[in-house]
Amino acid sequence: MFVLDSRLAQDTLPMGDFALCRLLLMNDRQYPWFILVPRREEVCELFQLDAGDQQLLWQETTALAEVLKDTFSADKMNVATLGNMVSQLHMHVIVRRKSDPAWPAAVWGRHPAVPYSADEVAAIRRKLRLVLTGNFQFLEAEQ
Repeated sequence: MFVLDSRLAQDTLPMGDFALCRLLLMNDRQYPWFILVPRREEVCELFQLDAGDQQLLWQETTALAEVLKDTFSADKMNVATLGNMVSQLHMHVIVRRKSDPAWPAAVWGRHPAVPYSADEVAAIRRKLRLVLTGNFQFLEAEQ
């Protein structure tokens, strides 16, 4: 049974589900920062996914990055899986702009998080509803 790591749950807002991954929004309004978490039990490394899930993770990651780049007017997309602090496999998909507070450095630990307001989260959800169609299911409890 899939259980989201408590640190991810604490720092993010759930958006919905792709075929494989749960989509989360990092609760930091300084960057449109999304996280994909494969809904598989006790997976910490990419190689622990079977070949089909590895391919699906990459497809969901690249499709999301492409949509976010256009939707949020990115200068650059940062895509990474690190897992040093949270061992549960998760993929960061971060919209970077030359005007963001950490540019051009990494976003991790650069500045304290600035949480979204309820209105800002609702606006992001509206944007995502326009571009994430077909294989994406918004989480009903979060609408």
